[in-house]
Amino acid sequence: MLKELSIKNFAIIEEVSVSFTDGLTVLTGETGAGKSIIIDAVHLLAGGRGSQEFIRHGAKKAELEGLFFIQDEKHPVFNKLIEFGIEPDEDTIILRRDINDHGKSVCRVNGRLVTIAILREIGGSLIDIHGQHESQELMDDRLHITLLDQFAGKDLMIQKEKYQNTYNAYKKLKKELTSINDNEQQIAQKIDLYEYQIREIDAVQLNEGEEETLTDERKKHQNYHRTFEKISKAYEAINNESRGLDWVGEAMSELTDVASYDDQFKEPSETISSTFYSLQESAYYLKGILDEMEFDEGRLNEIEDRLATIQSMKRKYGSSIEDILVYREKIGLELDELINRDERVQMRQAELTKIESELETKANKLTKLRKSAAVELSQSILTQLRELYMEKATFHVKFSPQNEFDKDGKDSLSFYMSTNVGEPEKPLSKIASGGELSRMMLALKSIFSKHQGITSIIFDEVDTGVSGRVAQAIAEKISSISNSSQVLCITHLPQVAAMADQQLLIAKEVLDERTTTTLTEVSGKERVHELSRMMSGAEITARTLDHATELLSTAEERKKINK
Repeated sequence: MLKELSIKNFAIIEEVSVSFTDGLTVLTGETGAGKSIIIDAVHLLAGGRGSQEFIRHGAKKAELEGLFFIQDEKHPVFNKLIEFGIEPDEDTIILRRDINDHGKSVCRVNGRLVTIAILREIGGSLIDIHGQHESQELMDDRLHITLLDQFAGKDLMIQKEKYQNTYNAYKKLKKELTSINDNEQQIAQKIDLYEYQIREIDAVQLNEGEEETLTDERKKHQNYHRTFEKISKAYEAINNESRGLDWVGEAMSELTDVASYDDQFKEPSETISSTFYSLQESAYYLKGILDEMEFDEGRLNEIEDRLATIQSMKRKYGSSIEDILVYREKIGLELDELINRDERVQMRQAELTKIESELETKANKLTKLRKSAAVELSQSILTQLRELYMEKATFHVKFSPQNEFDKDGKDSLSFYMSTNVGEPEKPLSKIASGGELSRMMLALKSIFSKHQGITSIIFDEVDTGVSGRVAQAIAEKISSISNSSQVLCITHLPQVAAMADQQLLIAKEVLDERTTTTLTEVSGKERVHELSRMMSGAEITARTLDHATELLSTAEERKKINK
């Protein structure tokens, strides 16, 4: 439910904060006081189209914020929050929208910045706004199949899930067949291209790690002369006469003699002896390298040519030899599929025929369940319409079978009705009378509000054009809808206002030469006074006050009966 609403610098509202209760809340007041402005604010908060025209004159931006409490853990809004990466805050959802003086909006859900589209997705699962002339979900033929499925309940939903699993496999298989049966000329060109690329890659005979090995070898060849010079100098420094090895050998000889009679020189003597033999071994190793070293200019050229070839292949087929070999394997598989595509087409076509038969069976089961639910739905709606004094109305669900499968099966359906004897049934969207449209909408809402999961339903003067016993019937119907969903309703009918669990009075006043809208909850004598004004206009008499008191008392009794 919508628990709190805060509006600042919106139209003629300077600042208003209001708390809502469960059940039915009505907004009443004089014409032009700003009742519809409240609904406009909620509409924008739910992602409706906004502009700088909504900003109060002289202000930089309009600020709208709504606090929702959702007690149902399985409410669809939580899946939407997860889908858009928004962290749910237990049972609380806060929608906020700021509209600046350039017409741009800043939207947030639970403090996180979101786009208008995301705000609309989330807001649409929380709020359903219906005005007398506004085309809503229930009037959209394309959505009637979803509404019927929701009404049908668990058995149909289970069957629908089975169907959709098969349908997804069907779509995937059809897409694959379409790809296989692609343009023959394009396929021939692909085959030629892949065959050429495979021949070129195979001819080079690439090996993983080869480029790194060749690069190291090239570096050695490029530095041959420098390496030879450095090793020669190192060898001479160690092994030439009167150079390093001789001096270390002399030190070893002297210390060996001393260590034979003085133990304190035994450790340094052994260290120097070890160093002497290590240097001697290193000298032999360096001499062996010098004897074998030979500059091979031809090998360097071979390496350069091979690396150039590898670089050329990398420019064509991948950033490394590993990538090239992976690409070779990939196009090899694709080439095999292209060459053997006729066989694959036959296999896939056989699979498609089998899955189409399965899909047909499951679609027929869906149709059977829907037609059974449609009869029950028609009876329920006619019952609702009779309660709204539309005894002559007819209603039925019109099925139009399709030749092609879609996500819902092979059914296309619409809600049709007639409101007058002798008149043909027409789609809901073709109903012309405002009063009839209002009653039809209330009948549908009475049924579908229990299935749609909408948290808050808002009626904007849906009672326009009705009076007398119809007005009382509409009041009771709106009240019954509020048993399963929070309802906010703008009304001029005292019968509707009397059925409310909460009544808010909207008024317009001038302060410091500026017009502003105020919103006040009325109860007790104040509520009686407001109902009296709604019944009689400007002149309030003792009789109208008594009538208002009686109306409230009757409404309380009717609510107890309808609970």
